[in-house]
Amino acid sequence: MRALIWLIGIFALAVGVAMVAGVNDGYVLVVLSPWRAQISLNLFIVLLVVGVLLVHLLLKVIGRTLGLPARVASWRERRRRQKADRALHGAINALFEGRFSQSLKSASTAYTASAGSSMAALVAARAAHGLQDEARYQEWLGHAAEEKGSEVARLMTEAELAIESRQFDVAASRLQTLRDAGHKHIAMLRLESRVALALGRWDELVHHVRQLRKHKALSDEQAAPKLRRAHIERMKQLAGDTGALAQYWKEIPEDELQDRGLVERALPLMARAGHGVTVRRQVERLLDERWDTALARLYAYCAASNEDARSCLQKAEGWLEAHPQDSGLLFALGQLCRRSELWGKAQSYLEASLKQSPAVDTHLALAHLFDTLERPADAQRHYRAAAEKVGSAAAA
Repeated sequence: MRALIWLIGIFALAVGVAMVAGVNDGYVLVVLSPWRAQISLNLFIVLLVVGVLLVHLLLKVIGRTLGLPARVASWRERRRRQKADRALHGAINALFEGRFSQSLKSASTAYTASAGSSMAALVAARAAHGLQDEARYQEWLGHAAEEKGSEVARLMTEAELAIESRQFDVAASRLQTLRDAGHKHIAMLRLESRVALALGRWDELVHHVRQLRKHKALSDEQAAPKLRRAHIERMKQLAGDTGALAQYWKEIPEDELQDRGLVERALPLMARAGHGVTVRRQVERLLDERWDTALARLYAYCAASNEDARSCLQKAEGWLEAHPQDSGLLFALGQLCRRSELWGKAQSYLEASLKQSPAVDTHLALAHLFDTLERPADAQRHYRAAAEKVGSAAAA
């Protein structure tokens, strides 16, 4: 439909021009002494239009001819970039597929074709690392360092690959350089947490894991084992300074103290430092919320003195009404009675615990009790039973 309208319009214009030209009897006189030329006005208009078109065409041809070298250079540059992009794409694809030799070859081509691409150099470095070719790995890292705009990517790559090679000091150095420059993001925090774990920097590990959890990069379930490990190891370091140990425990956030595994492992450490009573409130809260045999078994550690033992004994006997057959609670009651010098009750509770679950520590507790009561035969019987269980476990 549009073509038809254009056709009609062109014909209408042609008819109009023909009608105007038919009634136009003017002429143009050109005088160049001693010559004179006279042509019709219609022919002059036609010649003028054709002349302008020819001049325009000639100027366009000259312009394109003069611009030909630039266009050729631009075309070559596009071809070079396309070749570099294809080579880099192939290098990355081969790297993810685990074909390190092919990746290194393609990355080298991309680097040459792109006149020194830092991205191609980093891909080549990763491929060389995958081939365990230290010389070429260092060479390509050097090429990547030549371009300043890629410094962050280079340092992150160095840190990650150093961790894979278990060169944690090198990784820590690169990450510290990034942090000094003001960089801080999730991938960097992940690497820092791995370095802190490997180097035993427990305070740093706690900080990094908390940051990752805050930014939703770790779930509570994923963060809990890391925090538990960091807290326990740091508490072991502070075991010689009882004041610092107690202060460290008080500074652990309440949500992290909901980790029963942390409380179970921390309680003996705190008890050996004389701060078992500090953990008592948390242990009782956890057991009141949800019963846990393993945690109940450690409840006797919460008593630092005979007075504490009697108080704990009263609380534990209250739990006994709801859990009369719980071996862990019976063991804790036996230990608390032994601390309170209630020998008969201690023997009764420990033997009841042993009946429910014949554990090594229960045999040893009874052996120590009989040693105190000067009953060597009974003590030796339980020592032998404990040794037999340890031997059976080792053989298995």
